[in-house]
Amino acid sequence: MREFVLASASPRRKELLSQIGLVFRIDVSKAEENTENIEPGEIVKDLSYSKAMEVYNRQSDDVVVIGADTIVFANGKVLGKPKDRQDAYEMIDMLQGAVHHVYTGVTLVWQEDKEVRHTSFYERTEVQIYSMSDSEINQYVSMKEPYDKAGGYAVQGYFARYVRGINGDYNNVVGLPIGRLYQELNRLNLLS
Repeated sequence: MREFVLASASPRRKELLSQIGLVFRIDVSKAEENTENIEPGEIVKDLSYSKAMEVYNRQSDDVVVIGADTIVFANGKVLGKPKDRQDAYEMIDMLQGAVHHVYTGVTLVWQEDKEVRHTSFYERTEVQIYSMSDSEINQYVSMKEPYDKAGGYAVQGYFARYVRGINGDYNNVVGLPIGRLYQELNRLNLLS
């Protein structure tokens, strides 16, 4: 039976994989996060591929590596993780009272018939945020929650009080479209 390896340190991704009963270990990717693509879906596919391949190339067993990358896309801009408090404030201010999209790219890398194979896909979810006052934004960015998350917020955390609605996969916003991932693993016969 193949071993699954998650190429991410994200506690949220770890929790989502565990939730569906997948047994896996973690090997955090050290890949550079660079891409020349400008389309959000292609950006996350590229970055998830880089992460998955970097980890796969360090393995010696029969494994399936799962790489993932999430970005927030708002007003034509890609929002990654905020660099500092000011960056977090500007991100939340841009998102408040508006609609944005969350993209998560996933890449699977495995070996079949002595050949390395891979597949990549992405999910896109629309998120609507209530209007926030300046003091609400400041209060939120004073917490540690915004700083290790794309777009500067955690939909499953304190920020949930400002989420007006979600159109699409909620788990995608958390950081991994787990239903789609399971279906892809099943389609590729990687679960048996």
